[in-house]
Amino acid sequence: MPYRRLPNTDTARIRAMRSALEMGMKKSPSELAFNQSILMKTRTFLPVFEQAVSNQRNYQKSQVERNKKYQDVLKKTRLYLSHFVQVMNMAVMRGEAKPEMREFYGLKVSDKKVPDLNTEKDIIVWGKKIIEGEEARLATGASPITNPTIARVKVHFQDFTRAYQEQQNYYDIFQKAHQKVADQRNEADEIILELWNQIEKHFESLSPDEAREQASAYGVKYVYRKNEKMRPFLNVNYGRQIS
Repeated sequence: MPYRRLPNTDTARIRAMRSALEMGMKKSPSELAFNQSILMKTRTFLPVFEQAVSNQRNYQKSQVERNKKYQDVLKKTRLYLSHFVQVMNMAVMRGEAKPEMREFYGLKVSDKKVPDLNTEKDIIVWGKKIIEGEEARLATGASPITNPTIARVKVHFQDFTRAYQEQQNYYDIFQKAHQKVADQRNEADEIILELWNQIEKHFESLSPDEAREQASAYGVKYVYRKNEKMRPFLNVNYGRQIS
């Protein structure tokens, strides 16, 4: 038995309301299958909902593009910090520097490994320690570590921190846009439910097949269950089940 199924995506919600508005433009108030109150409500709400959905999609697309660039900056910063520590450790291994120099960077004297740089927070923490540590060490008159120099590391670290903050700010904007759509979905569903209830009520005196055909012209959707074969609406009870 075919049943009525309300929209479950934003695209379907918009389509359902547009279908109703199109019928509202084609028919006179006396011919229309729903009243003027819900027509005006739909007419007022739909542009607002469409704009919110459009903004959300645009922000999402932009977020994906921004994230690609951000990952490149993140990867390069991680690489430079790692290489700086590796070069420092190799200097210690060759006997060109004392193990105690590691303490300038917040490392233990016996630490021979690169600190964890897996997350953005790790990079922020260790980036600051390494840059400040090398600057403090140079202030004692020590020879600078080269290839990479701390100046080069600092440039990439600053690029990363700036990109990280921009990424966080943009993510907040996207979340607000996402939440705005989520908040409006309930109202969209209420409007569509009221429209479809009125439409079906208007055609309830017709045969089930005719009623569904007329309601479908207004955008009301009827579907078969997975275990049912699609067939013409003939001698089928007029169902109003909502999924």
